[in-house]
Amino acid sequence: MNQGTSSPFASRPDVPALADVRPDFPGLVTAGGRPWHYLDTAATAQKPQAVIDAVARAMGPDYATVHRGVYARSAEMTLAYEAARRKVAAFIGGQENEIVFTRGATEAINLVACSWGGTQLAAGDRVLLSALEHHANIVPWQLLRERIGFGIDVCPLTPDGRIDLDAAARMLTPAHKLVALAHVSNVLGSTLDVQRAAGLAHGVGARLLLDGCQAVPRLPVDVAAIGCDFYVFSAHKLYGPTGIGALWARAEILEAMPPWHGGGAMIDRVTFARTTYAPPPARFEAGTPAIAEAIGLAAAIDYVAAAGIAAIAAHEAALTAAAREELRRLNRVTVFGPEESAGIVSFALDGVHPHDLGTILDEEGVAIRAGHHCAQPLMDWLGVPATARASFGMYSDAGDIAALLRGIERTRRIFG
Repeated sequence: MNQGTSSPFASRPDVPALADVRPDFPGLVTAGGRPWHYLDTAATAQKPQAVIDAVARAMGPDYATVHRGVYARSAEMTLAYEAARRKVAAFIGGQENEIVFTRGATEAINLVACSWGGTQLAAGDRVLLSALEHHANIVPWQLLRERIGFGIDVCPLTPDGRIDLDAAARMLTPAHKLVALAHVSNVLGSTLDVQRAAGLAHGVGARLLLDGCQAVPRLPVDVAAIGCDFYVFSAHKLYGPTGIGALWARAEILEAMPPWHGGGAMIDRVTFARTTYAPPPARFEAGTPAIAEAIGLAAAIDYVAAAGIAAIAAHEAALTAAAREELRRLNRVTVFGPEESAGIVSFALDGVHPHDLGTILDEEGVAIRAGHHCAQPLMDWLGVPATARASFGMYSDAGDIAALLRGIERTRRIFG
């Protein structure tokens, strides 16, 4: 791949390269034509030209509404939109009628909370979360708790920052109706043993929801093999557009869930006396959908599938291991999380706030995330107000790590 630097680190033989995909991503170049070292993929991934082109076509010469028009272009767009649903289902091992398009993972979790949770949870029930969850998998359950009065338990972490499933096994009781956990931590990159989590949840009669935002772009996901009940992710972390994501749920669960938004497209028949609703997934997709975004998501899946999700996983794992090794060599740097983290490295530089580090790195053409990463309870567990986070994508290379290290060295000189 294009290393973008002459540093000796850039030619490390232990960092395998995918095919040179960087030229496919126009966002990886600065306005001045220099390489931009983008290490914030966990927040949102850069988009390949194939996705940009697919969205442009969908919003331009191919554009029409879906599901309603009787004219040819509308019918063609409907076919493309529903083909995107099938592609999403196949990508994660589900069925077409089990995929609900949402605005993203946040909306998908809120949908489950309001629709499934609003009818299946009651006072006296319990929900199990973990200490490393994203706020999007905490706040919806707290909002619902205020309405219903169930309890929320928090599974602790192992010393290296994994969800402690041994502790979960001790905590779970028949009162637990839902276990909701991150497949991959957005801060630490720690990966959950999802099949064991499913077994533990089902062992007490609970459902399992998995937040797959950080897993889907970098790990093979098969919801049928996992055995979960709900799985959510956002397209923009999978090299696709913003404004769209997906909820997968078992067909029989969706069938029993009531609508949570009312309007067009989700109905069977409307009268002022009574309204009946369409079957899933249409029941949960009120209004005109994100048409171009769905087609962009399908293009992103095609792009990732062509590269090979296993190859992406191996590439990012090698980059992550190399970055952790190099960061540990530096004095005054603390690296968080387990050694086998998936594409994400969080760290702290003693005496330097992550925001200051991020600002100086930006001057060096390196983009990281600095802050609490929408995981404030995890920051409390780590004992820091914020961390610096470098996260990799399929377009990342050893040159990005070399640039990160140069920027850290400059920061250390500035701060003495």
